Amino acid sequence: MRENRADVTAVVDDYQPPCPDQVLENVLENVLRFLNDRRDRNAVSLVCKSWYRAEAFTRTDLFIGNCYAISPHRASERFHRLYSVVIKGKPRFADFSLMPINWGAHFTPWLSAFAAAYPWLEKVYLKRMSITDDDLARLSAAFPLFKELTLVCCDGFGTSGLAILASSCRQLRVLDLIEDELNDDDDDADWISCFPENGTFLESLSFDCVELQINFTALERLVARSPNLKKLRLNQSVSVEQLYRLMVRAPQLTHLGTGSFSPPQNLAAPGANEPDYRAAFAACRSLVCLSGFRDIVPGYLPVIYPVCRNLTSLYLSYANINALELQSVICHCHKLQKLWVLDTVRDEGLDAVGATCKDLLELRVFPFDAREDSEGFVSELGLLAISNGCRKLRSILYFCQRMTNAAVVTMSKNCPDLVVFRLCIMGRLRPDHATKQPMDEGFGAIAMNCKKLTRLAVSGLLTDKAFAYIGMYGKLVRTLSVAFAGDSDMGLKYVLEGCSNLQKLEIRDCPFGDSALLSGLHHYYNMRFFWMSSSRVTVQACREVAQTLPGMVVEVFSGDTVAVRDEDEYADTLYMYRSLAGPRNDNPSYVRIL
Repeated sequence: MRENRADVTAVVDDYQPPCPDQVLENVLENVLRFLNDRRDRNAVSLVCKSWYRAEAFTRTDLFIGNCYAISPHRASERFHRLYSVVIKGKPRFADFSLMPINWGAHFTPWLSAFAAAYPWLEKVYLKRMSITDDDLARLSAAFPLFKELTLVCCDGFGTSGLAILASSCRQLRVLDLIEDELNDDDDDADWISCFPENGTFLESLSFDCVELQINFTALERLVARSPNLKKLRLNQSVSVEQLYRLMVRAPQLTHLGTGSFSPPQNLAAPGANEPDYRAAFAACRSLVCLSGFRDIVPGYLPVIYPVCRNLTSLYLSYANINALELQSVICHCHKLQKLWVLDTVRDEGLDAVGATCKDLLELRVFPFDAREDSEGFVSELGLLAISNGCRKLRSILYFCQRMTNAAVVTMSKNCPDLVVFRLCIMGRLRPDHATKQPMDEGFGAIAMNCKKLTRLAVSGLLTDKAFAYIGMYGKLVRTLSVAFAGDSDMGLKYVLEGCSNLQKLEIRDCPFGDSALLSGLHHYYNMRFFWMSSSRVTVQACREVAQTLPGMVVEVFSGDTVAVRDEDEYADTLYMYRSLAGPRNDNPSYVRIL
């Protein structure tokens, strides 16, 4: 007994209490596991070194807003437990063919780093990145537990890569292809047939951007053996009759992209011998989101009436329908929160939206004809109808050819909770339609009255006064897009000096020059990127920015494959961004890094 007591005493004497810092770090790690917002996590990592280490150790989801802001090696070296990754590549103006071909944003180096560091990786979300079939094959082999792949506005791959992914990733739950550009020279692999035959874990399958014909028989079998499938977005090759067959096999769907929403080519018109489409929609009692309608035959619209009362999202941005046709649908959609339409619905269609959709949070009105000199079907009347009826609105994108300050001011007062306001007056330098005055007061009212505003796009005839308003009142604005606006360099100076939270600035065809560019030297390190094209900025001023701010990567290029030369006076396009990795080494010869 005495010997046992002596042993216990010896153990107690040898006991060393843990370092207080280690105890605090362990507690912090347990707390951080409940912190999900990436901005909150970024703030935590800046407190001190121990918090920096704890945050890195507990992070499972990584968001990279610019694939060149950090190197893949540095990211994998800091974070050790990642299960999910979001990476964005090219800037938004790549969607408008303003980027040179093969500019960059390749996924290959990221895949190489992640394959070695995170064999357990489950989710990848890429936006405006280039990903090849070889990348898809390697991804399938490197991550045996891989579950979710979302590609938005990506290019470089084809159906061969999709076939490998479908056959190799046995636990795949999500495969969403959204507005991607698949290779034209692909061998048209039957990728739909490559999913496992003995049942799948699929919860979401979106391929509405795939322009090739798909094996419908294989798709029908796939849907039938995917009991967990909730989201299905079909491409244009799927007819309304085929849609019916899929819906009968998947009444549990919550999100549906309808494909073409037109009859088969061998059917001249809707007839009595067709399936009961209305009954198929009525059976899908969980549907809350509808999209697609690419080649819509308006005569089929009544078949969706049974689900309209439960819809929270309706995307009709491919549906060429008129006001009466929209009214026939929208009068049933009292719970709608998100709506996308073409301007073919006219002001009368938007008036019906304002009268019915009192809970609407997001509205996007796209142009049927995006040319600057097009007629345009919506105006300030449609905007007024929305602002008067949809007082809960948080986000709006509105393409039009004419607008008034009064309409925009009214929206700023009726919808003070707006977070996103993007008004695109397509004709260059268009003034107030009624008074012929600049649109300064309208955009000034938005900046002044909408206290939560974080994203703003301005257009029309604007003077420096509008930018003075934005700089004075837009303290929370993080993204600003400007086209064909401004009087002088003072306009940009107002913004750069006043908008302290600005992270993304996009400018095209504006009269801003060197002094405007150099006025933002104090703020560029706080921004994710700065884009300026077709302006009055010289190559020398761009070089001065690069020399003054070595942590910024300054790229200059033209719209084609001709490199910018030393003797060139003006920079056709300036794209600069902060980077911990320094200048990239994969830029093509016609993209010059200063």
